[in-house]
Amino acid sequence: MPEGAAAREVEGVARPKRWNELSLRTRKLIIAGATLDGILKMAALIDLARRPAGAVRGSKAKWAAAIVLVNSAGVLPLYYFARGRCPSDPE
Repeated sequence: MPEGAAAREVEGVARPKRWNELSLRTRKLIIAGATLDGILKMAALIDLARRPAGAVRGSKAKWAAAIVLVNSAGVLPLYYFARGRCPSDPE
C-alpha cells in the first residue's frame, strides 16, 4: 500500500484528499470549472431577469431556483439557454 494511502484510510474507508494534497493540475481544473459554472449561472440569471415571463418556458421563479440551487457543473444554465427560452420573433 502506498505510504500516503495508509494515512488516509480509516477503518477500510479512504477519506477524501485535502486541497493541498491535490496536484496543481487538478486544483487548476477545479478552479476553472467552478469559474465557468459561475459565469454561466450569472449569464442565465441576468437573461432570465431581463426576459418577459411570456418569453420563458415555464415559471421564471422555478428556473431561477433551479439555476441557483442545483449543482449542475454548467449543464442547467446551458439547458436554460437551449430549451428554457421561447424562440424570439425575427424582426
